[in-house]
Amino acid sequence: MKAISYSRYGSADVLEYGERPDPKVGPDTVLVKVRAAAVNPVDWKAREGYLQAGLEAVFPVIPGWDVSGVVVQPGAAVDEFAVGDEVIGYVREDFLSRGTFAEYVAAPVRTLARKPLSIGFEEAAGLPLCGLTAYQVLHRTLKVREGETVLVHAAAGGVGSLAVQLARHAGCRVIGTAGPHNHDYVTRLGGEPVEYGDGLAARLRDLVPGGFDAAFDTVGGEALRVSAETLAPEGRLASIADAEVFSYGGHYAFVRPDAEDLAHLAGLAEQGIVTVHVDQVFTLEQAADAYRLNERGRTRGKIVVTVPWED
Repeated sequence: MKAISYSRYGSADVLEYGERPDPKVGPDTVLVKVRAAAVNPVDWKAREGYLQAGLEAVFPVIPGWDVSGVVVQPGAAVDEFAVGDEVIGYVREDFLSRGTFAEYVAAPVRTLARKPLSIGFEEAAGLPLCGLTAYQVLHRTLKVREGETVLVHAAAGGVGSLAVQLARHAGCRVIGTAGPHNHDYVTRLGGEPVEYGDGLAARLRDLVPGGFDAAFDTVGGEALRVSAETLAPEGRLASIADAEVFSYGGHYAFVRPDAEDLAHLAGLAEQGIVTVHVDQVFTLEQAADAYRLNERGRTRGKIVVTVPWED
């Protein structure tokens, strides 16, 4: 099969497009013909070696954890899916090697859910990792409740945009940091945009004088410090970007595959309650350029890579 892979840690320059062996289908896996795979910042951070303390790389590594596609072969023990089923997945294992930037991926059944039929493969590919991250942080870590006020950083990004929608669906007031060019977008998502940068803490206090009930940091650094400063006395803080959150009494969160959570998100997408904005689409051969664009950190929604389809 054709795939993107890398044989050593490094920049996007180490990515190569070429032939890789077809994946083997184990008893608890499903062979998926990939239609689209989404780019996530964690992908290039893993490629550059930042996650090697917790995720061993078995080279050559095919990157990518997000996928949408069609089942072509269920494993011997799989009765959840059949040939022809359209699926989405957050296909993460406990090591780096068998990713989704390929024509086929053997996905553990625990990582999959049925694709929402009302959306296309490109949009669907952007839902799993970001959607699960937003959902698990909001509902498991921060435990947001109806009527609360929630701060979401980088509210126009992949995780942030879904967090705004999910928090609004939970009945929360949502304040989202974003650049001025994204303020209209954040408003359409249901959030109240505020410009990040110098003076952010003062702007947030003007909007929410009593402090935030919960703050969701997706950036780290200064954004994390400001989040801690603007919490209500009993406010909760979580970060997916900066372990320094522990020093502020908050929680560091790392998303995990969960078929039940993913099916719930797919249901919300089917109803139009959450949407994924696809910012730009690349072909599989152009995956290195897709990663370079993502590394600039200014994407609205998701960057997606598509794989040619033949019946």
